[in-house]
Amino acid sequence: MRLITTLFLALFAVTTWAQDGFEIKIEIEGYEQPELYLAYYLGDKQYIQDTVQRAKDDSFTFTGEEALPGGIYLVVMAPDNEFFQILVDESNQRFEVHTTIGAEQLEGTSFKHSADNQNFYDYLIYLGEQREKGNSLQEQITGETNESKKANLQEELDGLGDQVMEYQNNFIAEHPNSLPAAIIKANLPNDFPEFVGTDEEINTQKWRWLQKHYFDNIDLSDTRMLRTPFLFQRIDYFVQKLHVQHPDSIAIAIDYLMEQMRPSEDIFQYYLIHFLNFYAASKFVGMDAVYVHMVNKYYSKGDAPWTEEEQLEKIIDNARRLEPLLIGKTAPDLRMQRRDGSMISLSEVDAPYTVLYFWRYDCGHCKKSTPILKEFYDKFNEHGIAIFAGCAKLRDEVPECWDYIDENEIGEWIHVVDHGRSRFMTTYDLKSTPQIYVLDENKQIISKRLGAEQLEDLFNRLLELEPEEETEGK
Repeated sequence: MRLITTLFLALFAVTTWAQDGFEIKIEIEGYEQPELYLAYYLGDKQYIQDTVQRAKDDSFTFTGEEALPGGIYLVVMAPDNEFFQILVDESNQRFEVHTTIGAEQLEGTSFKHSADNQNFYDYLIYLGEQREKGNSLQEQITGETNESKKANLQEELDGLGDQVMEYQNNFIAEHPNSLPAAIIKANLPNDFPEFVGTDEEINTQKWRWLQKHYFDNIDLSDTRMLRTPFLFQRIDYFVQKLHVQHPDSIAIAIDYLMEQMRPSEDIFQYYLIHFLNFYAASKFVGMDAVYVHMVNKYYSKGDAPWTEEEQLEKIIDNARRLEPLLIGKTAPDLRMQRRDGSMISLSEVDAPYTVLYFWRYDCGHCKKSTPILKEFYDKFNEHGIAIFAGCAKLRDEVPECWDYIDENEIGEWIHVVDHGRSRFMTTYDLKSTPQIYVLDENKQIISKRLGAEQLEDLFNRLLELEPEEETEGK
């Protein structure tokens, strides 16, 4: 009885040890540098996980008390940063790798205690062999003039593709839930159904189908996918290419992704932060609406618990200030003071289009923008365009606003300054000048934060639309 108990305790100890931390021993024939690096993919970048020194037996061993997150890791060699890849996941944290430097590295790599890695490398070798066969057949097809022989070669090439697909499907079936199977499945092409119609109709159907099925082969809640070289590319393509680049369409795409990712805290957190930062920094007009959407739907609803309270308050406050200024919103009204002391509100300006221009006489960019804006106004004012120009100066500095207006001969615009109570700088979130907003006759924001040099192109497009709209109304 005592022997059985001792044996049980020993087995328990081994099991516990096997589950704690990681230990990856690597031997590389022909590698003479004293250091070796372990790195990982995250998003569209790679990061160093650890650096180890050569041991007396010429091996390198990466160890840690905490398990590595699952994914594809890179073993990076000095001094040229050449690397090979290994797979790590929850059940694959302690193993040995033996490889060699040179053209035969793939075939010369073997693993101990890691069936997943060995199976994956066997798959890569198989894939390489089939690729060589395929390339050879393609060359023969290109050089063949006999149509019958060419057809036979093409049939052989198609059969080779079918064999590879069968191999991949069998691998996935035989190793379900394994990281190699997940990677292979993620890189399978989408299996389109048959579509009918004109070429244009078929392309539209394919596009719509792909929007719904693009991630059929990738489990977006599988945390291991976060540390792969392909997930970020797929997500970026889904949002940037498969959806119309309009804030509403992008918001729908992101919401779909976030819901698919929600079961994985790591993936959800990474991409929620990524999308927030990406659209906060976007230089494209109107994309701040995506930022506001992200804040309102996720950050203000408690879906970002990792965010420090002070930072969260800043994010929510920033979205609150931006929301009234989004394209399509009615521009916040301003009651400002004219040179003669009279008051005028933005809403009182009666014009088919109003250019709202915030500037300062001591702003270098304004000094470049104002002459361009003057040229634009001289060219387009016959269309009834008004420029509501607010000098972003207060109190004692205001007189110099009027001096600048006279010197630059821009007195035809509607020039206004703050009278002490308009709070226009806060209302329009003026952190820098110049700032330009374009408003329609109802003072809805058509465009904003443009350069003065962009106005002519914008108004050429706007004015081109007017005859069509009038015709439709008759």
